[in-house]
Amino acid sequence: MKNKFALALMAFTMATTAIHAQDEKPSIAPTATYTNDKGEEEETESFKGSAPVVGRFAANPSNVGSYNANYEWRFYMEGEEDNPYLVRYEEETEYTFTTAGSHRIVCYATFINGTDTVSFTKDYWANEKTPFSVSIYESELVFPNAFSPNNGDEVNNIYRAKEYKSIVEFHAYIFNRWGQKLYEWDNPAEGWDGTYKGKDVKQGVYYCLVKAKGADGRKFTIRKDVNLLRGYTLKSGSSSDSE
Repeated sequence: MKNKFALALMAFTMATTAIHAQDEKPSIAPTATYTNDKGEEEETESFKGSAPVVGRFAANPSNVGSYNANYEWRFYMEGEEDNPYLVRYEEETEYTFTTAGSHRIVCYATFINGTDTVSFTKDYWANEKTPFSVSIYESELVFPNAFSPNNGDEVNNIYRAKEYKSIVEFHAYIFNRWGQKLYEWDNPAEGWDGTYKGKDVKQGVYYCLVKAKGADGRKFTIRKDVNLLRGYTLKSGSSSDSE
């Protein structure tokens, strides 16, 4: 009797579970994670920053069961929902944003099981979920005219961009007064430490040439005299080096 009761209870539980599972419909819970131009990661629905920005998008489906799933990630500029510049057909996707402006991203998901169809498309993103947004700043690039390496105040030791936003191509050079190239670099976050072949160069005026391109297509050509001040300190506000 006990065995018959246990078997009946098991059969009832399995049947109830199956009916409950059939009642559950597929759903999605889309997420977006961004890595900015400094390598910092953030999960958010709305992101603002300088190009390049790497976005990773996931549909995160649940209760798919025997349904066939179809995904369509649509990337478009604000106001151009019906004219996406990129469409991807995968559950998870990654894209690097290099164009300035306001981007929008949505995932259209459709689940089909025989004659039963469950959709998360335009109405879903209009009424239940806000499209992901990525705002890429217009480009900007500014260089200082002086720096003071190895002078003891730990300030302004590297000659680098004072400000930069959405720079997607970059190359800079340092020359001495005779036109000899002393240094070059291709990352706006980096710069020159005032040395040549491992040795400090003398205080004086050097020349910087920068060629760069912004995410908005703007081209930069910067030619600038650079004052290298070895005796100058921020605290004293003066230079004690007369070379």
